[in-house]
Amino acid sequence: MTLPPRAARHCWHAVVNPLHALIYFSPDLAKEFAALGVTDRVAVNLAGRSAAMGAVGPGTVTATFYNYRHDLVARHLPAVWDTLTPEQALAARLRAADSTLRRLLGTETIESAELAETADLALYAAEGCSRHARVLYSAHADLPVPEEPHLRLWHAATLLREHRGDGHLAALLLAGLDPVEALISHTATGRGMTPKWLRATRGWEPADLEAAADRLRARDILDADNELTAHGKAVREALEVDTDRLDAAPYEHLGASGLARLGELGGALAAKAFAAGAFPPDLIGKA
Repeated sequence: MTLPPRAARHCWHAVVNPLHALIYFSPDLAKEFAALGVTDRVAVNLAGRSAAMGAVGPGTVTATFYNYRHDLVARHLPAVWDTLTPEQALAARLRAADSTLRRLLGTETIESAELAETADLALYAAEGCSRHARVLYSAHADLPVPEEPHLRLWHAATLLREHRGDGHLAALLLAGLDPVEALISHTATGRGMTPKWLRATRGWEPADLEAAADRLRARDILDADNELTAHGKAVREALEVDTDRLDAAPYEHLGASGLARLGELGGALAAKAFAAGAFPPDLIGKA
């Protein structure tokens, strides 16, 4: 089935990714992990997202997360698994998703027919995902689907988010962008993390970021002002087109009308979460 151009990409940006990622900026997640003895913000992030793969070490996480500095990952893994188990991390993450969504969306929205419909649409889309070579998606696909609609929606958003993310890594490799180059060029689009958040969450130092920018300038991807050149814009667009192609199956499975409905309902939910302060105001941008 032919979908409108970039419709699936738009749905991922406007619905899927924000509804999944909001818990990693939630104080509720930090509170849940602190109760289990993990207080470092980076450790919480690494353990929370990787727990579906089991008690893996730094090599697996660096490979599957792609754009984190390896020594930052190794500082926390596998040591964090001496404090809590992956099963405890997954349960804490789900409790945080519950409390965060309730706080951001409110009881009326949580209990609405529209939210339940959004969850059903997202889960139906996820039935079209494929496991092969998609480590983070496949690990999450092994987890049980929660019963409550808002948690079913968060679970489905996680599946769709990781499915596209796994495919995006293959596209990055084909595009020849290393982890820091991928981050810097994404920031230059205006849709990536600001340098402040790259340093805080990914572990890269200013020297790492500048060296990557130098490499991108040498390849005519960035100009002297760290803006994308015409060639750089073409590289980033080709990267997204390849990612779209690798991620088309779930949205083709959902169909054009279902995708439009998911975008309408899910977009309203994500917008409400944004308005309620789900993400830091300085998270996205060029500076």
